[in-house]
Amino acid sequence: MPKFHLDRTELTGAINVNLTDTEVIPAGTTIFPMSVYQKNEDYQKYANDYDIQFIFDDDIPHLEFYTVPYVDIMAKDSKGGFIGTVGQQCDLESDAPICYINRHLECLIIPLCLHPCN
Repeated sequence: MPKFHLDRTELTGAINVNLTDTEVIPAGTTIFPMSVYQKNEDYQKYANDYDIQFIFDDDIPHLEFYTVPYVDIMAKDSKGGFIGTVGQQCDLESDAPICYINRHLECLIIPLCLHPCN
């Protein structure tokens, strides 16, 4: 079956592609910034305690990589790494896999613990 890579880098909103006998693979990397007005103590605590710096619209980083499949970035760390969701835009209600891309561009999938982790 042929594969078609759909570049999501500049696309926003709902997208519908209907190709017969073709696998459509969303590709590219986007950033999901939050409004600067959403900054609060909780987000600062994540930054201080866990080095997870959520991205706000007053400090959007420039990405110098392209991903296949599609990744939507929501946070960064002090080591040059990024945290995002794989395959769809960031959404706390989503069951999309979460990934960490380190400064060497190695991608690691972060397993979700739905029960206390050992």
